Amino acid sequence: MRGVLASRGALSLVLTTLVTSFVPAHALELRGHKDRLFAYPGILSASEGGAFMVVEYDKMRDIHRRDVEPERRVRSNYISLGVKKKSRLALHEANGRSIETGVTGDYSRARLAVIFVHGRGGDQRLGMNDYTFGGNFNRLKNLMLLNGGAYLSPTVKSFDDAGAGDIRELVLAGKAPVVLACASMGAIICSKLANDPAVVPRLGGMVLLGGAPDMGIAKSLAVRSRVPFVFTHGSYDTVYDWQDQKSVFDAVRRAGNPYPAQFILFDTGSHGTPMRMTDWKQTLEFVLSR
Repeated sequence: MRGVLASRGALSLVLTTLVTSFVPAHALELRGHKDRLFAYPGILSASEGGAFMVVEYDKMRDIHRRDVEPERRVRSNYISLGVKKKSRLALHEANGRSIETGVTGDYSRARLAVIFVHGRGGDQRLGMNDYTFGGNFNRLKNLMLLNGGAYLSPTVKSFDDAGAGDIRELVLAGKAPVVLACASMGAIICSKLANDPAVVPRLGGMVLLGGAPDMGIAKSLAVRSRVPFVFTHGSYDTVYDWQDQKSVFDAVRRAGNPYPAQFILFDTGSHGTPMRMTDWKQTLEFVLSR
């Protein structure tokens, strides 16, 4: 990796102390779910008032000791399957297109919602699988139900204006503030919707997980409207270089004083690491508190 990470031993802080010092007094606190298991394992460095943090990642610990079958099935203590009773596959019809969407919770009555947008080659099953990515999507579903929210994982047919239009319809179909979480190439959808005048007022935040960098975000309607952003990225991502995404983050930060944005870099993490390691409770509290 090119150069800016502190050594593992140079700045090792206790997570709870670090996070507490960075959370504003008016912060929202969500009901937790398996927080100890999913909290960031260690902070290697932090700067810019906690806006940029380097998080420890260890493939042996975080994949091979966490999963029964590496990258296929997490150990049972990481998941709670009661969410299956509140989950279903739905078809949303809009603009002459059917949007196949995995849904957990009641979107029509939710007080908050997360819509996950997958990357190339995926479909709604990626965000609905309870066992992959270390059980992190199962945790997200549980967090939503515990906090009166809903979670949606649509199938994105294309990463163009038509695909963005499908996600636009999902955002506008509910009444709750939406956190739009876009992974990998799905970040193209987030970039497009960041300039949609109907969507932006409905956003509680945007989360880009190993996302495709787009400097245009810094001048988007979402940024002008101070929609909070969280970027999470692996330092060994060979699909989208983390430093390119950090440049986007830096440009967004310059748009405010300070701008509500955070960048979490997983040291030695790969392209898929953010979907496994992002601490959803901390991330949602960050965006929804601002």
